[in-house]
Amino acid sequence: MTTASTETMEDKTAIITGGSRGMGRNTAINLARRGVDVIFTYHSKQNDAESLSNEIKGMGRRAAAFRLDTGDLRAFDGFVTEVRRTLHAWGRERFDFLMNNAGNSQHINIDEVTEADFDSVVNVHFKGVYFLTQKLLPLIKDGGRIINISSGLTRVAIPGSSAYAAAKGAIEVFTRYLAKELGPRRITANVVAPGAIQTDFSGGMVRDNPEVNKQVSAITALGRPGVADDVGPMIASLLSDDHRWVNGQRIEVSGGMAL
Repeated sequence: MTTASTETMEDKTAIITGGSRGMGRNTAINLARRGVDVIFTYHSKQNDAESLSNEIKGMGRRAAAFRLDTGDLRAFDGFVTEVRRTLHAWGRERFDFLMNNAGNSQHINIDEVTEADFDSVVNVHFKGVYFLTQKLLPLIKDGGRIINISSGLTRVAIPGSSAYAAAKGAIEVFTRYLAKELGPRRITANVVAPGAIQTDFSGGMVRDNPEVNKQVSAITALGRPGVADDVGPMIASLLSDDHRWVNGQRIEVSGGMAL
């Protein structure tokens, strides 16, 4: 005998880092469409954050935006305090979904990477994710979901991405440990690894450079680079109860790059 899930995502709450643009923004919108309220962070572009907040509120959902440098661990306590206040204002004690998405990029060959270069990437993509997740664990509901964003560069090596890809590789290991250690709380943890996506990440390199766009298209089975709307709906779906038995996995969303 099988039973279909009847749970909806109505009135659940998500936290998305780096939510004001690109894949984070697209995921926030797709979650709001499913009835989810969204707390998200942005790094510097307040106008983008306000625009997303207004869009989500226009769907009849709640939204709250906070400026946060996810590479600055000293800022995390203040952010968690704001999360608590927001949840309380919304009549809640806990949130349901965490998407660690904020990121920066770097294109430097190994022999030229400085310690400062290394730290700027690792602090955002690994150390910050590790300790922000740790600080938010008391606030995530039992039965919640964690999505960490990795990269196709953990599978395919492209020169100039060593520090970035190594940090993303660490995130993939960390995610498996989260899945194991949080199992008693029924919290799942998975990795989504996008391929090359046409956003403003890396200065819009994939979107705006015709040669890069052509190269990506040539090695992708579906014949083009991805767009944010190829990824956001997938993550929203993964967070639903339909995927409650997916845990500790790396899921690449790349249209079939470098197969």
